[in-house]
Amino acid sequence: MTNPVILAVDENPAVLTAVTERLAERYSLHYRIETASDALEAAELVERLVDEGTDVALVIVGYSVVQAMDGPLFDHVRRRLPHAKRALLISRNVWTDRPRADAIRAAMALGRIDHFVLEPGRPPDEVFHEAIGGFLLEWARERRLVPETVHIVGEQWVGRAYELRAAAEQCAIPHSFCLADSKEGRALLAKAGPGAKLPLMILGDGTALNDPTDSEIAAAVGAPSDVERTTFDLLVVGAGPAGLSAAVYAASEGLRVLVVDAGGVGGQARSSSLIRNYLGFARGVSGARLALQAYDQAALFGAQFLFFRGASRLVASPELLSLSLEDGQSISARSMVLATGASYRRMGVPALEELTGAGVFYGGPVAEAPTLTGTEVFVVGGGNSAGQAALHLARYASQVTLLVRAASLDSGMSHYLVREVEAAPNIDVRTGTTVSGGGGEARLDHLVLQKLATGEQTTVAADALFVMIGAHPLTKWLPAGIAKDAHGFLLTGDDLGDAWGLTRRPFPQETSIPRVFAAGDIRHGSVKRVAAAVGEGATAVQFVHRVLQADLETQPLPRAHATA
Repeated sequence: MTNPVILAVDENPAVLTAVTERLAERYSLHYRIETASDALEAAELVERLVDEGTDVALVIVGYSVVQAMDGPLFDHVRRRLPHAKRALLISRNVWTDRPRADAIRAAMALGRIDHFVLEPGRPPDEVFHEAIGGFLLEWARERRLVPETVHIVGEQWVGRAYELRAAAEQCAIPHSFCLADSKEGRALLAKAGPGAKLPLMILGDGTALNDPTDSEIAAAVGAPSDVERTTFDLLVVGAGPAGLSAAVYAASEGLRVLVVDAGGVGGQARSSSLIRNYLGFARGVSGARLALQAYDQAALFGAQFLFFRGASRLVASPELLSLSLEDGQSISARSMVLATGASYRRMGVPALEELTGAGVFYGGPVAEAPTLTGTEVFVVGGGNSAGQAALHLARYASQVTLLVRAASLDSGMSHYLVREVEAAPNIDVRTGTTVSGGGGEARLDHLVLQKLATGEQTTVAADALFVMIGAHPLTKWLPAGIAKDAHGFLLTGDDLGDAWGLTRRPFPQETSIPRVFAAGDIRHGSVKRVAAAVGEGATAVQFVHRVLQADLETQPLPRAHATA
């Protein structure tokens, strides 16, 4: 197999030489370095690489070549090399040129480039290599080429094989899938030995799991075995951004922390292919990468994790909180943060529900997108997650159609995303439209679209449908007496009113059950953004410290004021 290519393009011979030398110094052992001096030569080289079947990891193009971002080269690269990262090469003083700087920012906002990289300076230029390394890491993760990649082998795409892929995705585990009768599948089966049973999961260390249960997968990624014999200072229910943040801050401050999640790590944020407006990530960060790094960070501080363990019952006593899990385990803790978030609403179309995992997907397209090259794909939803999903899919699919019930995108999507969606050449937006039907024998092949204003229906060919139409809080398992709003979101702090039963005032994120806090999307009035959820998780830990103080007043209110 030939090495993947890094392609550098610049009209300035001196700059192109410097870039080529720096790339060769660090990456020539595992990457093939190719160069071009203008857009035409680069386009011809791209076509040759496509014809060869050579993988291209990164395309770096000088500012002059793309003519202030109006040139076609980057768009050509996106169409022909959907997996490749695209970086604009700029001079170090570019930000002093206001028109040029504005053009670069617009290019990033509209998705023409993944980000920029500064022209290399005197070696060793670690700033240059930090940028290049970041691009290559994201490319490798998307292409399932990192060392910790898990390989899944199945007889078909649907059924338990799909569930295993979903489990790996939930745990933010880089993974690949192949059919058992493929060349790669036969090689992996031979490696697993004569006792291999499908579907098969081969871990990064070579361990083979034959048709594993969710519990076996959880154990393989390090689930603790003594949780029932430990009283934790803090029990976090939910491993999304809010729960992971609470785990990081609590564990770093010396608390004994356990995180429980019915799925894996990352919550809804895991479905975002690129979060551009999260503080500190100038080049953007995928939801899966952010979740995995937060998980590693929490584990480094000593937090423990139980994945694929759904919570079934919460019982509070004056001394301890007890959480029962669906598998029969019971966990004790002195305080708790509820961060289970929300789940996607269903379409309610029986024919489409039957095709879940076979062309119909709830949530983002992180795992499925690379398999949809050249297809017709539909996304239902009008929020930020739907916009990000459409943009990610547009890198692979020949046509993406975004279906929005509202009259315009602006009603539910951030302005920067609206601009990026509208600028994408292969994304069609249909407002005032919903999906009323569809189907296919073994896999989705058509949808029925309905105009809300007229009721007019149209049948269209479709290879995949991603449904992102909002969410409802995962609070049904909680005690009936816990205070919620009309939509099921948890009331906290001053919103509790008469539902609070102690003489002291509740802390801002404290629920009607003392020492139980809510953070993230599960909480009434929360801002549905990753950064807000992370902030709530961190803030909740400060209140946890307060309630764990022995001298905190916890007397109940007189009976006339207390609630059931």
